[in-house]
Amino acid sequence: MRTIRVGSRKSTLALTQSGLVIESLSNKSDRFSFAVQHIVTKGDRILDVTLSKVGGKGLFVKEIERALLDGEIDFAVHSMKDMPAELPEGLEIASIPLREDPHDVLLSQGHKRLEELTPGAVVGTSSLRRAAQILNVRPDLNIRSLRGNVDTRIGRLKSGDFDAIVLAAAGMKRLGVSEKGENLPFNRVLPAVGQGALAIECRSSDDELKALLNTINHDETAVTVRAERSFLKRLNGGCQVPIAAFCERGNDGILTLSGLVASVDGTKILKTVRSGNQPDALGTLAAEDLLAQGAGEILSDLGIESDPDAR
Repeated sequence: MRTIRVGSRKSTLALTQSGLVIESLSNKSDRFSFAVQHIVTKGDRILDVTLSKVGGKGLFVKEIERALLDGEIDFAVHSMKDMPAELPEGLEIASIPLREDPHDVLLSQGHKRLEELTPGAVVGTSSLRRAAQILNVRPDLNIRSLRGNVDTRIGRLKSGDFDAIVLAAAGMKRLGVSEKGENLPFNRVLPAVGQGALAIECRSSDDELKALLNTINHDETAVTVRAERSFLKRLNGGCQVPIAAFCERGNDGILTLSGLVASVDGTKILKTVRSGNQPDALGTLAAEDLLAQGAGEILSDLGIESDPDAR
């Protein structure tokens, strides 16, 4: 029996997600056992700075990818929205299981909806994407940085540090958190690329493991996320910039992708909706729409250059 070493961050959510994948794989075959190895990433070490100011792509994956390349672990379970558009040579996303709810959720004092928050209310989030879109709808709100695990963030809301906070519905559901909140509609807050999906990354050379991981791949999730990641790649963006996208596949098989790039203060929001059959081409086409609208200028202000070679 082969023992497969699974690399995971130590957060409760990361360990829960790894556990869900291990359970699914264990149900597919009895030829493997699994051992979880904890890895601390740059994003985990630096907790007192807004993620967008930490710098670089792959804040929560680089150390894990190094462990994969060095042969210290065999696969890792990432939140897809943490994954850079480009992977290191020798690694691949071998499986993308069924996507969880991709919405963002607003939790607030008194269970108020976004439009009901008092002018000047303090809203906690570490995401430039969330902050920009919320400010576009409610420029009278006060956005403040909030990091930490789900329980910590909810605790700070309940202690009165914030009037409202924004969390990912997927993380709440995987952790069994049942706080009452408002699912923010996509026409107000579009999710991060890959939000709600998991990325199972392994070495490209490990054919035995790739065959096992493929047994829990969900085709529709994989195809739609592929379109979103193509969009991200063309814009040369990382997980902590105000770029958003969501793709869905209709009953007729047609893919429809909604994409967005925003200025940090929310005063400028560029949007596009495109449909097609080929996920890579669709994502690129949607990104080109936004570049034609001026997305390159917004991203360059953040120190991000759209890559003409990423077409």
